[in-house]
Amino acid sequence: MTYDYELTLIAEAITEDSIGNQIAIETETVILCDRKSVTRSEFYDAAVSGLKPQEVFVVHGYEYTGQAKVKFAEEKYNVIRSYAVDFEETELICERVIANG
Repeated sequence: MTYDYELTLIAEAITEDSIGNQIAIETETVILCDRKSVTRSEFYDAAVSGLKPQEVFVVHGYEYTGQAKVKFAEEKYNVIRSYAVDFEETELICERVIANG
């Protein structure tokens, strides 16, 4: 597997300001990944649940720590499922974030 693309993992933490309002702070980590197509069966199975998988990113398993969002080519995606192929590889099945998401 070649890791020819850059993928930004986005971790979100909640903090409070001086008057107690909760503020989401995003931390970005750039890693290398590979891309795969969403399989036909996975696309239609997800559509039954109202999900629209569009991209599959293959990352090193030890670099992914459960982030719910990623950014690829200036587009943000939600991770709808992760699948650990083995210790070395994890597949992130993602759908594009529409609007502010």
